[in-house]
Amino acid sequence: MSKTIQIIGSGFSSLAAACYLAKEGNKVSVFEKNNTLGGRARQFTEKGFTFDMGPSWYWMPDVFERFFADFNKKPSDYYHLEKLTPGYRVLFGNNEHFDVSDDLNTIISDFEKIEKGSGKQLEKFISNAKNNYEIAIKDLVYRPGESIFELITAQTAFKLDQFFSNIKRDVRQKIKNKNLQQILEFPVLFLGAKPSDTPSFYSFMNYADFGLGTWQPKNGFFDVIQAMIKLGSELGVTYHTNSNIEEIVVENNKAIGIKINHEILKADVVLSGADYHHTETLLPKENRQYSEAYWNKKTFAPSSLLFYVGFDKKLENVCHHNLFFDSDFEKHAIAIYDNPKWPEQPLFYANFTSITNKHTAPEGCENGFFLVPIAPDLEDTEEVREKYFEKIISRFEEITKQDVRNNIVFKKSFCVNDFKSEYNSYKGNAYGMANTLLQTAVLRPKLKSKKVKNLYFTGQLTVPGPGVPPAIISGKLVSQLIQKYQ
Repeated sequence: MSKTIQIIGSGFSSLAAACYLAKEGNKVSVFEKNNTLGGRARQFTEKGFTFDMGPSWYWMPDVFERFFADFNKKPSDYYHLEKLTPGYRVLFGNNEHFDVSDDLNTIISDFEKIEKGSGKQLEKFISNAKNNYEIAIKDLVYRPGESIFELITAQTAFKLDQFFSNIKRDVRQKIKNKNLQQILEFPVLFLGAKPSDTPSFYSFMNYADFGLGTWQPKNGFFDVIQAMIKLGSELGVTYHTNSNIEEIVVENNKAIGIKINHEILKADVVLSGADYHHTETLLPKENRQYSEAYWNKKTFAPSSLLFYVGFDKKLENVCHHNLFFDSDFEKHAIAIYDNPKWPEQPLFYANFTSITNKHTAPEGCENGFFLVPIAPDLEDTEEVREKYFEKIISRFEEITKQDVRNNIVFKKSFCVNDFKSEYNSYKGNAYGMANTLLQTAVLRPKLKSKKVKNLYFTGQLTVPGPGVPPAIISGKLVSQLIQKYQ
């Protein structure tokens, strides 16, 4: 029987859920507080430069393919993808850098050139990572986190030891070169935790990196958002912007609708893809599942200091994606997770989509996206932002051997305060809740409310976890639970 379903938020998980629920014949509406759809994956244009505001790494293409296949579609029906060559560049300073090839055999050979014997070690590591990918991404992450028994299979039984070791230990037992260690430890940062706190099983992220490669949609990551909106529209989903949710209306412990601009919109089901903690503040206290103490003790993924920068010239000695690992990785990680504070010499990331897709910047120009990972809830002022921009742009000039400061024609920053105000993000986090051992699967906040009937959640604070592919999967999982219980 068709139901009226109101969805809060328009990020990947909400858009995915909307498509699945509409496909089942439900009347589905999506409500977004901001003036454009896409959540953290919004896009904006200024002075001829086009900037993706959030996600920029297109990994795990098979997850996107699986999503569209559920509707007898393909990504290519909606957008064009290009595999990046190289996938990305890691810059270590001292004229050292490593280009991660789009070919695994080349990467193995490049490792061997730097450290004798490391090529064979990498080959074994990636073979195990591929096996973990087959188990995790093609099976386990498509389970809704209702029971611990979802994780107990014949395959995971053989992998039990990998849940009690960690990525850092595994990598450093096999590889001794510090630069190569950092390259292998980098991918798990997408899961929001230090390599030393990330179970070995999560090496599947290394297969996503080296095995499947890094891709780029023609017009940026917003192509995926537009594709999902178009698919939803074809299925009958309606979308509403500038629609800030004031309250989830509850009667007799049952969600009956949402309040927007003092008007109540009735619903049979309310689904929130907005920040989980914020969503519960829209409920009466007695209907909230998790206390402030619960949220406060959880390990959250980092926040970010972002800069969107337009240059009036083409840049040199950079690729599409660039990781600046010229400072101490450990000290920066401590400043995020162990002793939260602004890092002294932060690692940072920069991407230049106009290198691959020239139309994202005016002719002869370059658009830059700079990201510094930081601890959530740090003091965020314009003075601090400018101080850190000076830090990273000075190092950028030194390492890439070019002057760029005087070629900046546009600059916009985004940090903790903006994550809070624009996304209602808990403590201004950028990526959700980290995927540590004690925050995996059934140990994460639930997709289905335990206290309010007809209320569901989706997104990076619930199952399966942070990142764009997991968010899309989360939308599928919650839609299946709604079909199961409603």
